[in-house]
Amino acid sequence: MTAIETLTVNGVAIPLAAVEAEVQYHPANSLDEARRLAAEALVVRELLLQEASRRGVTGDSPEDAVAALIESAVQTPEADDAACRRYYDNNRKRFRSPDLYEAQHILIAADPDDAEAREAALRKAEVLLADIAREPQRFEALAREHSDCPSKDSGGHLGQVTRGSTVPEFETYLCSLDEGETCAAPVPSRYGMHIVRLLRREPGRDLDYPMVRETIAAYLHDHAWRMGVRQYIQVLAGAARIEGIDIAAAGSPLVQ
Repeated sequence: MTAIETLTVNGVAIPLAAVEAEVQYHPANSLDEARRLAAEALVVRELLLQEASRRGVTGDSPEDAVAALIESAVQTPEADDAACRRYYDNNRKRFRSPDLYEAQHILIAADPDDAEAREAALRKAEVLLADIAREPQRFEALAREHSDCPSKDSGGHLGQVTRGSTVPEFETYLCSLDEGETCAAPVPSRYGMHIVRLLRREPGRDLDYPMVRETIAAYLHDHAWRMGVRQYIQVLAGAARIEGIDIAAAGSPLVQ
């Protein structure tokens, strides 16, 4: 991106210092990209403030005036039952309860940056795993004696977990086990070495339409509102004189 030298909206200048201050709110892959996003956001804000002033829309703060302007200018109808049902039928995979995994583990803690500690944890976990292979019923006793996880007090039981509720490296191995199966080798994670056993797997189930109807309606309303605001801003931008950035060619959403 070419460095921004001036930034004006209908002749009103936006200080470049304001762009630099705004950058922190727009994480991006590069500083140039963050600056572009910041400049775009400030241009959009100025467009809306100018339009609010033109239409006599006021508020206790500039942000309140912008909110009042958008509320009056963007009308979003509520999603009817037919639209909600259609979305449900076309996106059935989204409407399932998560799979549940009842798990048990023993953690031998080791700092990921301490190679010696990791090696010692691996060796200890291998010994414990061999003990469990010989006497599977000792899992709980060994967890109470050796685990560095608070779950040791319940014999290593983690209760029911879902995908995303544990660290990925642990979850990947857990979800690959059969019911009643213990891992064949210690499972490394950022916390140390785990001995993992899957006790029970409860597959998720489809959620009936009445259970998710209100959620779908809220999603569709929010999506329509965002599209309406984006289109409204594009109309304002198309009628404005903007120097320093081409909003139409920016390529990023104007409404997050």
